[in-house]
Amino acid sequence: MASSDSGICDGRVVIVTGAGRGLGRAHALAFAAEGAKVVVNDLGASLAGEGEDATPAQDVVDEIVAAGGEAIVNGDDVSDWDAAGNMIQQALDTWGRLDTLVCNAGIVRDRMIVNMSIEEWDAVTRVHLRGMFCPVRHAVGHWREMSKAGTPVDARIVTTASGAGIYGSVSQANYCAAKAGIASFTITAAAELGRYGVLANSIAPAARSRMTEEAFAEMMKKPESGFDEMDPANVSPIVVWLGSGACNVSGRMFETEGGRLSVADGWQRGDVFDKGARWEPAEIGAIVEDLVNHAPEPMPVYGA
Repeated sequence: MASSDSGICDGRVVIVTGAGRGLGRAHALAFAAEGAKVVVNDLGASLAGEGEDATPAQDVVDEIVAAGGEAIVNGDDVSDWDAAGNMIQQALDTWGRLDTLVCNAGIVRDRMIVNMSIEEWDAVTRVHLRGMFCPVRHAVGHWREMSKAGTPVDARIVTTASGAGIYGSVSQANYCAAKAGIASFTITAAAELGRYGVLANSIAPAARSRMTEEAFAEMMKKPESGFDEMDPANVSPIVVWLGSGACNVSGRMFETEGGRLSVADGWQRGDVFDKGARWEPAEIGAIVEDLVNHAPEPMPVYGA
């Protein structure tokens, strides 16, 4: 990684949450390589969301600085309202601006639904969903005030969903629900925030991380030679572009894996059969059968 004075993010201030390891680390390094000043946020918790350790985030900052870039550590809990606000304020206090927020932080507590505890449900949805909303809410509050004051805003939000969130994944109902919520939130944010100069998009990445290397060990294994499709750095280019001033799309979900990139087509209304009057329950079966037969086949649930 080498810093750049003429990258597509030159001069932008970027926050990346969960940036101490895996995808977040790769994103932070990639933004710095394209000229951004980066707030490297990471609580340093375990995969299950326990404990704190500033070392991973500091290591990323050290790597960016050694390459000639600018970066600072932030250890705030993104799911805590006040702490998330402090993270946004740290960027503003340090560099006087904030241009891009990348919400990447997350944990997993995988369990089949029949065995899942309420604590496991709450822990995962708190980090993924609340941990996205709190930083976004503080950031857009700042950008809206700028816009209302007449200051041009060219801001970007990049959230992290998952194929599990848009297609489903066995033993990950809490994670799937949170990621689906992120996807829906993002398209709503795009619709609401465009008036203030804020574009919002989401990614559904497939890459090696603490969340995937055990659950999908064979798929995530590093190859002995050739292109490493599951290297998290493969995902970062689309994240950097979405977080840059060059990005000109909003409200989209991008699937990315290895060298592949696609736009995921979300829920779309299928064929409609209108009786023009109230249905009788006994009539419904034949109509549903016809509607389902004419609908696209759904994507398979991971692990089913």
